[in-house]
Amino acid sequence: MKKVRLEIVGLSYSQTQSGAYALVLGESSGSRRLPIIIGGFEAQAIAIELEKMSPSRPLTHDLFKSFAQTFNIGVKEVLIYNLVEGIFYAKLICTNGDQDFEIDARTSDAIALAVRFNCDIFTYEFILKSAGIVLDDDTQPAPVVSPKSAVTSTSKQDVKQNETDEYKGKSTEELKNMLQTALDEEKYEMASKIRDELNQRKKS
Repeated sequence: MKKVRLEIVGLSYSQTQSGAYALVLGESSGSRRLPIIIGGFEAQAIAIELEKMSPSRPLTHDLFKSFAQTFNIGVKEVLIYNLVEGIFYAKLICTNGDQDFEIDARTSDAIALAVRFNCDIFTYEFILKSAGIVLDDDTQPAPVVSPKSAVTSTSKQDVKQNETDEYKGKSTEELKNMLQTALDEEKYEMASKIRDELNQRKKS
């Protein structure tokens, strides 16, 4: 099964879920983006490492890295291997030098470890086809939020309980226009939900 290498291109506040963040991964040699919603703690862990900051005491992911290295275990790569009902599944490909091991992990934790071990992040082509969003060349990636903001700030936008019903009531053309607007405004989670509704209509 074909694997596609990904890079972290953005980490921003979720537009629809209070206290959540959108981690945006992009394929290394293409224009597709994969938005993944993560919690504040994991967002902080990723942002701290990306900005090369050193917390006064080790975070959980730093402890995992120290523990692994003490016993000569490294992480070779992170693989996002499945997507079921909007939930991404990932695993760590680890090695002790003689043998490789696969360890199941939440995608957010796996990415937080990937940046610490400086290892590649991969997914499969079918996941990008299903959940990926194609951006225009002039669309800017989401900024990386500061580590402090990742735990002390929350989204100011209220969650709409009837959001899914609202999308279902729109025409396909209206949804396409809304999708482009969401992309232009870097509202990746909203774009992801609109894309899911469009994909569902294609299957019907």
